[in-house]
This record gives sequence, structure tokens and C-alpha cells, in this order.
Amino acid sequence: MQAKHALTQHHNGKPSPWEWLQEVDLQALEGQLNGAGGTRVGGRPPRSRLHVWLIRLSTSILLWTCLIQLMALAQLWHPHLLWPPCLDSRDLHISNRKDPDPLPSSSSSSTFASAFDPLPSTPPSILASHHAPFRLPRIYKNNGYLLLSCNGGLNQMRSAICDMVAIAKHLNLTLVVPELDKTSFWADQSEFGDIFDVTHFIESLRDEVKIIKQLPSKFNGKVAAGAIMSMPPVSWSNESYYLNQILPLVRKHKVLHFSKTDARLANSGLPLEMQQLRCKVNFEALKFTPRIEELGRKLVKYLQSKGPFLVLHLRYEMDMLAFSGCTHGCTDAETEELTKMRYAYPWWKEKVIDSEQKRLDGFCPLTPEETTLIVKALGFDKDIQIYIAAGEIYGSERRMAPLYASYPNTVRKETILSPEELKPFQNHSSQMAALDYLVALESNVFVPTYDGNMAKVVEGHRRFLGYKQTILLDRQKIVQLVDDFQSGDLKWDDFSLAIREHHSQQMGAPRKRLVIPDRPKEEDYFYSNPEECLA
Repeated sequence: MQAKHALTQHHNGKPSPWEWLQEVDLQALEGQLNGAGGTRVGGRPPRSRLHVWLIRLSTSILLWTCLIQLMALAQLWHPHLLWPPCLDSRDLHISNRKDPDPLPSSSSSSTFASAFDPLPSTPPSILASHHAPFRLPRIYKNNGYLLLSCNGGLNQMRSAICDMVAIAKHLNLTLVVPELDKTSFWADQSEFGDIFDVTHFIESLRDEVKIIKQLPSKFNGKVAAGAIMSMPPVSWSNESYYLNQILPLVRKHKVLHFSKTDARLANSGLPLEMQQLRCKVNFEALKFTPRIEELGRKLVKYLQSKGPFLVLHLRYEMDMLAFSGCTHGCTDAETEELTKMRYAYPWWKEKVIDSEQKRLDGFCPLTPEETTLIVKALGFDKDIQIYIAAGEIYGSERRMAPLYASYPNTVRKETILSPEELKPFQNHSSQMAALDYLVALESNVFVPTYDGNMAKVVEGHRRFLGYKQTILLDRQKIVQLVDDFQSGDLKWDDFSLAIREHHSQQMGAPRKRLVIPDRPKEEDYFYSNPEECLA
């Protein structure tokens, strides 16, 4: 009984939590060693102390293994029951980010300057917190294959890819790596892999949806014969449309091709899982190629080394002006050139446009001259760095002269990088736009002059990164004030004060996404304010 006595001793005067188990264990051992009557079993050699300790060690290992398994099961079904979740990549980005104080500092704008103070890293609680449930690794049930031909510029295609991944998972479809637009105004021949990291795209979504680089060879005959079912899905559709209308087509034809992908999924009213997957694709899976990422980091490092900087998305390029019919400030020859271009593209449906009325309604991008007045009115110092995130500005130096005169530290990628560094990107507008996208994300302030696709997607991404300051300009109000100022009806101080006061609450702070049933074009775009992902 010495072994039993040793095990039942209190450890430092305190009872051992395993005392009862140890006693039971030793009782069993003694029964084996001594038999029921206390005598050794005939013919069986005596058990050594080493055997006793081996049995004791085995029992302890077994108990600890069971305990670990129980803890794992508890964490599986209740993820935060035992300990809080770790920081995600967004938390790390926010916690490590130390932006210098951005900008307006003039005494005349002290009241408005508070609107530029850095917003809190932790979003306010006006947006409900959503925690995605634990998901077991995806078991693929393939209902068919989905081919995509994306249309539009980089950011229109980016958001469309997010939509299509969510749809593919919802329908249990295998997604083929999307084909990018090569026939639009920009005529960019870039493939998906020239802009995005294909391997990262596939691997980061492997537990969500199966993605393959090309259609299986068994369908080569159908492809060659042009026998693949092709169609554009209905714009702004919800998940019911895809389940009831699209899924039966895929099951019937095995392969379905979407010939257009822009705005084919509703902004709101979708299952939470679909909305959060759209975010995962946008913020995690769609990573640019190492070459683009490296050059983007170089641009950001250069700008940050010189202090705070503002990114101005000056959407005053030829394609936008021709498409929108906005010709305010253009010469007669330029107006004629833009009109001819609009009629040359049959998919631009609106041909006859009243430019001045459209401008007064707030549907035109701000001109470089108007933009210069607004930046000054907002109180930005003349020494601030301004990075122009845009292609070639229509009218070139003539239209940009006021901005350069007022803000001499205005730069663009072409003035920072060498021709040799930019050479691989020439004639690839989407790759050039990717560089601007990376710089816009890291800027102290982002100011878009038109609410196009880049403006909206960057706005939403900056919200995700901690509600970084984005000044959302009210073009209709601005045009009215600019006209009053230029006509002499409004003095500069009054004009500047009106601009600052009107935009003091339009800094990209947390807010609910505006939903307008049956009028999706007029409501807030999902990617500009993905509130389901901003907890």
C-alpha cells in the first residue's frame, strides 16, 4: 500500500485534483498484483515499480488527450467561448497605421479642420457586429461550370468578379478564372494573371468555391463548335433569380457563359454569407501581382517620405467626357471631337445630351478648374502633396494649369517613376489603374471628383481599413456655388465657408447604406459602403 499512500499524499498540503482517479487506478493495480485475497497470483512474476509508473504515465497521457479533444470541440461549436478571437488583417493594418495629421491648417478654416482629424480606428457601434459562423472545409458539389467575360474598366471588373464568386458558391458551380475586357475603349489586352495573383485568388477561396484556370478538355468540342450557352444575367438580381432561373440552365447545359458581369447582383437584401463573401474576394482574394504591388509600394513610400498626401481622383479623361456628354469649359473643336466619339461607340446608348443641364444636375465630373477652387476652399495648404490618380487629362496642360499654379507639389505616377519602370505597363490601362488604386488606399485623404467605379470601390475599401478620410463631393451643390462665385454674387470667404460647412459631414464616416427598393441605380452601391463587413 506504499504506492497508494504516496499518490494520495496532498501536494504541498493541498488535495490533488486527480486523487480520486489515482486511488482507483492503484486499487486496480493492487488487485492485479495481489489477487482478490491479497496474495500474489500463482505463477505470475512480481510487477516492478517501473511497470506501475508506465501505467500511470499512460493513464495521464490518455486523460490529457481527452481533455484537449473536448476543448477543441468546444472551440469548434462556440469559437469565442474559451478565449477571444485574434486580430484579423484589418485590425493589424489599423493598429500599425500611424497617419500624420492630414492637412487643412489655415486659421480661416479652423472650424472645418476638425472634420479632417483622423477618425477612430475602431468603427462606432452604429453598424451591427456580424460574426461569420465557423465553416467546415468546403465539400464541393459541382452543378456545372461558369465562364465569365467581364466588361468595363479595372474596378468595374473587380466588383463584378466579387459578385460572380458569391453567385458561383451559392449555386455550387465551378468557376473558371474570369476573362477580362479587351474590346472596350481602353483596348487593354491584359489577362487576369497580368493584373491579379491567380494562385492567391484560387487558394484564398478554396474553402468557398472551386476555381480552375481553364475549362476541362472534355468540353473542347462544345467550345470549338460555339455550342456553349451564353447570356447576360439580369442586372441587380437577387439570389432567388440565380437559383430559379440560372441554376436550371447550368444543370441542363453543364457549362454557362455570362457575357456581361457588371452590376448583375443586388446591392442589398442578400444573405449575410453572400455579402461577406463579396468582401472576402474584394479585400483578400483579389491581390495584385507582385510586380504591381512592388511598384505601388515604391510610389507610396516616395509620397510618405515627403509628408501627408492627398489623392485626387480627377476623372476628366476623354472617354468619360465623351460618354457623359459633359463639355463645360471645352473648346468647340473639343466638343465636336467628344460628340463624334460618343456616336462611334454603339454600346453608349445616350447620344443627345444637354451638357449644361447635366452639369447643373450634378451628373458631370468636376473640371480641373472647378476642382482647384474646391481644394482651396476646403482649406488645404498650397504646399500639400497632391497625387493625381487618373489617366491622361483631356485638354492636358491648358486645363491643369490652375491646379499646378495653386499646388506646385502636384504629381502623378509618370513624374515619380522612370520611363523604364513604367514601360511594362504602357498600353495597359488596367495595370496603370491598379497602381493608382494602391496609392489611393494609402493616402491621408482621398477626393474623387466623380462617383465612378474607382471612386466607389476605393471609398468602400478605405472604410474597411478603418474609415480613412474620403471627401465625398456634392457636385450639384458645388456647381451652384462655383457659378455664384465666378459671377461675383459670392465673395471668396463666403464661398469657402459654404463649401466647408456643406462637406463637414461627408468624410467617409460610418453610416448606413441607403437602400431604395426597385431603384438600385439611385441607392448606395454595395462596394462603396459594405456595412455587413465593417463590424
